[in-house]
This record gives sequence, structure tokens and C-alpha cells, in this order.
Amino acid sequence: MIEVVIVVLMAFLVGLAIAVERNKDLFAATMLMGIFSLLSAGWFDLMDAVDVAFTEAAVGAGISTVLMLSTLALVDRTVETVPKRRPVIGAVVVLITGAALFYATLDMPGYGVHDAPIHLRTAPEMIADAVPRADSGEPLAVEIPNLVTTVLASYRGYDTLGETTVIFTGATAVLMILGSRRRRRRKPAPGARKPEQAEVAK
Repeated sequence: MIEVVIVVLMAFLVGLAIAVERNKDLFAATMLMGIFSLLSAGWFDLMDAVDVAFTEAAVGAGISTVLMLSTLALVDRTVETVPKRRPVIGAVVVLITGAALFYATLDMPGYGVHDAPIHLRTAPEMIADAVPRADSGEPLAVEIPNLVTTVLASYRGYDTLGETTVIFTGATAVLMILGSRRRRRRKPAPGARKPEQAEVAK
């Protein structure tokens, strides 16, 4: 049953991606992207990746949507019509990249198998660093009493730091672009009179 729901969600995600790409109304595209992130969070939750689902819901459907809506308040809502072109090279690159990624997934372990590399190497190391042993007097690598909290606060902390850096960089880039556009709009054209000069001329 879960497999059917996952397939349906994937179909919705593909449809939303196509709708966003073909939509010329930026507000509608922003709302569709927020729905895309929300459905992605549900998909991650079905795959038992609750932490990734929480991050996607907060960052993708939350912060990113707020940033894009804030940007739309300063720019035009619709996209200017451009001549239609057939991006053959781009389509070929996308197909080749997608085929390569799909081929790479064939070497991945099956979903939920017990002998996956993460269960044979990574998980035992995390448990050894977080759970004290009665026969060992060595101090723990992470002084947090809860195993789940240990993983989220230490090992997953690096991933969260990277995600935060990406969001901060994106927000900074958007603010810099909007700031430069506003400065260009305020800059008078060459040969144009300043307001005080116009008053004197009158």
C-alpha cells in the first residue's frame, strides 16, 4: 500500500515540476513550489526519513516560500514573453544526467535490508561513541545521554550546518540582487536633471 502512495506522490511531483516550469505567473509558480516541497516532505516521511521530512517542510515549504513571496513584492509578478526555442542540447544533458543517476541507484542496497553498509559500519560506530560500556573506562566521544539526540546533535549537525549555509547564501544573494536593482532604478539617466536643478530651471 505504501508503495502505491509513493508512486502517486511521485506522479504529483512530476506534474507540479512541469506546471512550475510552464507557468508565467510567478505567484502561482511560488505556490506550486511550496506544494511541491510539502508533498516531498510527505514522501520523505513515508520513507522513514522523518528528520529530512521536517527539514524539507520547514525550509522548502516554509522559509523558501516566504523568501520568494517577499521577492515578488519588489518585482513584477509575470514573466516577460520570450521567443520560444527548442533547447535540444539542454534536454539531451538532462536525459543523460537522469539516466546516469538512475543507473547509479542500481548499486544501492535495497530499501530496509539489514546488511546495508550503514547498518554494518556507521551505526555500530555511532552506538559505540554514545552508549557507555561496563567493561570500558574510556570516556564517551559524545557526552549526551540519549542515543537519538547524540546522532541528531553531532553527526547530523554537520548536515544541518550545510543546509543552513545554503539558505543563508541564497537569502544573501537575493537581497544583493534586489538591492542592486533598486540602486539602478534610482540612478538618474545620463544628461537628466536632478530634482533640485529642475526646480532652479523653473
